[in-house]
Parts: sequence; structure tokens; C-alpha cells
Amino acid sequence: MCDKKTLKTCHIYGMLQRNAKGRHISFHTPGHKDGRWDITELSFSDNLSSPRGCIAEAERDIAEILGANRSFILTDGSTSGVLSMLHAAKATGVRSVIVIEPVHKSVYNACSLLKLTPFFFTQTLSVLEEQPYFGQADAVLCTSPDYYGKVLDLPLLRALCDKTGKLLLIDGAHGGHLHFNKQLYAGAYGDIWVDGVHKSLPALTQGAVVSARTERLAKYLREAVDVFRTTSPSYPIMASVEYAVKYPENNGLETAVRAYAKAQERVQVNGDWTKLCAFFGEYAKKAQQTLEALGIYAEFCDGETLCFYLSPATKHRDFRLLTKTLDTLFKRFPATEKKKVQRTPAPVLLHDRQTEWIPLDKSVGRVAAANCGLFPPCTPLVKVGEVITREHLTLLQNADNVFGIYEDKIAVWIR
Repeated sequence: MCDKKTLKTCHIYGMLQRNAKGRHISFHTPGHKDGRWDITELSFSDNLSSPRGCIAEAERDIAEILGANRSFILTDGSTSGVLSMLHAAKATGVRSVIVIEPVHKSVYNACSLLKLTPFFFTQTLSVLEEQPYFGQADAVLCTSPDYYGKVLDLPLLRALCDKTGKLLLIDGAHGGHLHFNKQLYAGAYGDIWVDGVHKSLPALTQGAVVSARTERLAKYLREAVDVFRTTSPSYPIMASVEYAVKYPENNGLETAVRAYAKAQERVQVNGDWTKLCAFFGEYAKKAQQTLEALGIYAEFCDGETLCFYLSPATKHRDFRLLTKTLDTLFKRFPATEKKKVQRTPAPVLLHDRQTEWIPLDKSVGRVAAANCGLFPPCTPLVKVGEVITREHLTLLQNADNVFGIYEDKIAVWIR
């Protein structure tokens, strides 16, 4: 759903559109040689690594909309934003981070790569300050909203960080659209935060933004994105990021989504209205297959719940079709009791343990040597140091896509 009024305000799109009208014989990359929309750094196209023209104007507009001192366009997804955020935090002196789970796999990778000490926290936020490691940590990192649309108590976290002088780092990859609502938006509270623009706004896949609240943090963040961003960014992705951030609200759709969730007891919408969660219990996989046969695709199935991701660009008629189909499936597939996956205590990260790769179906009772889980949502179902259970195995075997599993084998510690 293209908004022409928004397009007229977009600097990068305007540059590409003007260029596409003229003669362009390409003797530059990329190799497809089309030479119109997908181009490289040319005399007129500006440079993401050191922007002075249309990209600089786009980033200034984005920062103003998001309430940041500086915002940096990313064409490598939110993952590069998380890596950059933690790299910038380390440059300020951060050495240890309270990680409020669940978090994306990139957080674990960043802590390992940057040699940051993570303190994993899984309880209610009201007891965070009581944890023995709270005083040791230099920063707090959280995900808000999460993959099911749950929004954390960000005012509480902001107050705790202000009180104790900690940085608040927020992976808001699934909440780029929430900049319309400053009470929920990561950028209203975080010192550095990530917006995965393509996840909930009309941007091309991999389009994201990472932002800093202050000039000092922006300096460190600029240096960090220079480490993790590609030197060959996609101009169509950059243009789509600017367009998506400037895209208008869709209050009518939000109202319709919340009304449906209120009326249908097997549907839940949390703080973030774009994440519609439909509970099917043991019939979730069958419901997913039935929907896909009709050409309707959910974001992911966690074994019991189907999660449908909407955006301000979702068409009302498509949403109405979804609700009608779900209501039919709820009658066909009765509700079943929710299962609880038992988790072992917080893992001990012993990197010097020897590991081996074994068949997934032989892994029950063994201790995982690498994070693995469903893809999406890319949060570890089994973490390093956790015992693999029969419930874990069933979910991993039934999932359409996973991470941390290769050729049906999983890494475990040698006994």
C-alpha cells in the first residue's frame, strides 16, 4: 500500500526517482547493470558511510521523528543494530549488562564477541533491583515489544537506570511503528535503541535504524555502525527505511484489531496491536497448514500459538479475511490446555568444555553447547548449558525453520 504523499517527503527515493528518468549506462556495481534504482555510491547518490546529501537529510528527518540526537539507517537488519548498540555501550565503559530475557540470538553473540559479561534476568521487573548482580552491572538491555507484542514497563527501567547511572539499551526491533505512541516506544526511554523498521512498517527486508539519545552516545554509535554495517548498502532498502519511518498511522486498523481480540477469547493482543496471537494448542500446526493452503501465512508457530504480524500498511480487507478464517478454524479445532516447557536453572557458560555434534533425536538429556531455537522468533529455546528435554525436541523437530541445528544435528557438551 503506497502512500504517495509520504513519498514526496522522502529524500533518498526522490534521488533515485530523478536518476531513473535519465540515461544511465552502468560500468559500476552491481553486476546486473540495470543502473536505475539499485545503484552504488555515485557522484549524485550520497554515501551511507559518510553522508552529506540525501542520506544525511533522510537520517536527520528520521532522528527528529524518533526523538533521537542521531539515527543511523541500517541495511543489515536489526542484528547489526544490536551489535552496534552494544559496541557503542562498551566504548562508554560498559563491561557487564543485565539482559532481560527473552532476547534475540544477536544479543548472546554480541556479548560473546565483545567480551561483555551478561547477567540474565527472567523474573518480574519489580525485583530487578534486588538481584545480587544489579550493583555490578553497567547497563540494562531489554526487548520491547517482544515477539508476542508484550511491552515492558519502560518507565520503571528508565527510573532504575537514572537512579543508578546505568545505560538503558533497548532492542525495539519489533516496535518501529510505536513511535506514534511515546508511552510505549523504546525511543522515549532508551539511551540507545534499535528499530527493525521492516518488521512492522512498510520497508524492505533488512531495513532498520539504530539511534542514540545524546550527542556523546551518538559519537560512539557512529563509530560502531561503521564497524558492523556493510560498505555496499542497498539504496532501495535505504529509501524504503526513510519511507517507512515517515509512513502515517493506521488508527482504524488498530481499533479493528483490538475490537476483534476483545470479542474472540482465543485471540490475544498485548501492548503492541500489530502482534495478533491466536491460540490453537495441540492443533496449532494443523491450523497453520490449513491457513497456508488458503494462502494465509502467519509469522510463526511456537507449537501452540500462531502469531500474525500486521502493520499500518495491512489492508483492512486482508484483516477481515484473516478474522473470518480464524473464527472458522476455532470451531474446527477445539482449545486445549497450554503446555509448560520446563527450564533448567540459568546456564553456566563454560567455554572450555569439549563439544560434539549428535543427531537431534538422540539429544534428550544432553547439555546444549550452543543456543538453538525456532526461527522465528530467534530467541533461544535451549541455551548453552541447558539440558535438552523431550519438549524441546518435539518443538525443534516439528518447526518449519530453526537455528542452531545443522543437518539435523545439535551441538552438546561431551560428558
